[in-house]
Amino acid sequence: MEYLIVAAAALAVSGLTMYSGFGLGTLLMPVFALFFPVEVAVASTAVVHGANNIFKISLLGRQADWGIVIRFGIPAILAAFAGAAALGLVAHFNEMARYSIGTHTAVITPLKLVMGILMLVFALFELLPGLKNLKFDRRYLFAGGILSGFFGGFSGHQGALRSAFLAKVGIDTKAFVGTNAVIGFMVDMARIATYAAVFLAAGTASSVIGKEQAPLIVTGILAAFAGVMLGKRFLGKITMKTVQTITGVLLLGIALALGAGLV
Repeated sequence: MEYLIVAAAALAVSGLTMYSGFGLGTLLMPVFALFFPVEVAVASTAVVHGANNIFKISLLGRQADWGIVIRFGIPAILAAFAGAAALGLVAHFNEMARYSIGTHTAVITPLKLVMGILMLVFALFELLPGLKNLKFDRRYLFAGGILSGFFGGFSGHQGALRSAFLAKVGIDTKAFVGTNAVIGFMVDMARIATYAAVFLAAGTASSVIGKEQAPLIVTGILAAFAGVMLGKRFLGKITMKTVQTITGVLLLGIALALGAGLV
């Protein structure tokens, strides 16, 4: 049963988030947490996320707008290093509130609350008619890259802010998906390298994924690949307005979950 649940979730989430450019890690981690300890679920999700990014680039990287990749991606990478390093500095911040829903304990922290508010603002830009048609001038790409990359390194939520910016710069659907995939991969590599360096320096680096978890992770990877292929098949039929709506709905959902301490 666990293989069916993970496969179905990875397939659906991967296909959906191909258009939004974010959400796979956030939405898949709770599914893995049903079967693994939380720290193993996080690591397992990271493996699926990384493999899925590489697969998307192999299929869609040629569609990327490389001008945007450079102007947005390079500052995002630099900021991701800074955000990942800054994470250790604020790890001691006290939680604001804690409550339980069944067996799940929700924790509200200053970081989650700020991120939730920020994502909520961006969600309104994608969903409200008066704001939906606004475009960001490309001169703001540098600032968008800094903001997205920093929070990507800091909290792992770089995809949501990146997509919110890229959906407003006037590119078509295929360029949006390809550009998102390339920049996401670049930022992921930067933050993973930083985390690894920090763990090695602290002497805490160790593998939390054992042989018993491998079959379920492989199931998630293959199902996520299938979701990308399914999404690619319908890519030409999806308009940027549809992408904006998907992005806005996912932003709103994650914003509320973050602000409430659920993720």
